[in-house]
Amino acid sequence: MPQPKIAFVASPVPTAQSALRELSERYGDVPPDQADVIVALGGDGFMLDTLHGTQGLDVPVYGMNRGTVGFLMNEFHAEDLVERLNAAVEEVINPLAMTALTVDGHMHEALAINEVSLLRAGPQAAKLRITVDSKLRMPELVCDGALLATPAGSTAYNYSAHGPILPIGSDVLALTAMSAFRPRRWRGALLPKRAVVRFDVIDPGKRPVMADADGKSVRNVASVEIRSEPMVKHRILFDPGHGLEERLIREQFV
Repeated sequence: MPQPKIAFVASPVPTAQSALRELSERYGDVPPDQADVIVALGGDGFMLDTLHGTQGLDVPVYGMNRGTVGFLMNEFHAEDLVERLNAAVEEVINPLAMTALTVDGHMHEALAINEVSLLRAGPQAAKLRITVDSKLRMPELVCDGALLATPAGSTAYNYSAHGPILPIGSDVLALTAMSAFRPRRWRGALLPKRAVVRFDVIDPGKRPVMADADGKSVRNVASVEIRSEPMVKHRILFDPGHGLEERLIREQFV
């Protein structure tokens, strides 16, 4: 099989750096903008950083787990990488685009592959107003926070908050509350991928809220608007039989 031009990137942890040295010596290493494929060595957090950092290259990313959970990663094997790359199955995912307006009038934008979350930033619960496609859906949600997750991110923070796991390709987003106090029994909602979701913070001076998009945080937000961004496409490679769709299904039976 022909060997693709590979760019190796690795997290700073010792196991990832050791794998970087071993694989670079065995297969060679080129800059990401000259590569046919990027191989990311680390955990899920590093995979997200790699996808964000290379989104303008239109180069697929193949992850090998040198972290902990590694939901977005393949198993690490050094000896058969070329064969695995040639046999890999590609998944294409679109991120969420977050536009956050702070209390002092500044606008912040960020992309999130997993989820955009709003979290209380003080001792009191947050109060949020939720609008979907310009229609008011919930006048007041009292909670520790709320998030909007993609299918790729539905097994991350969303799942920990008891949100649903979404199959890849389902074209839906999960809106999930964290520790909802009122309405106490509200379990969230499934929304079309095309939906535009807006959160308005009620009384942000007394009940401050922060917004987070894949680890990029904005404090003291007054409102946050979230929508899917179809113009940005992240290409992720998985070993056959171990792609995102299979992993999402498997997670529901553990």
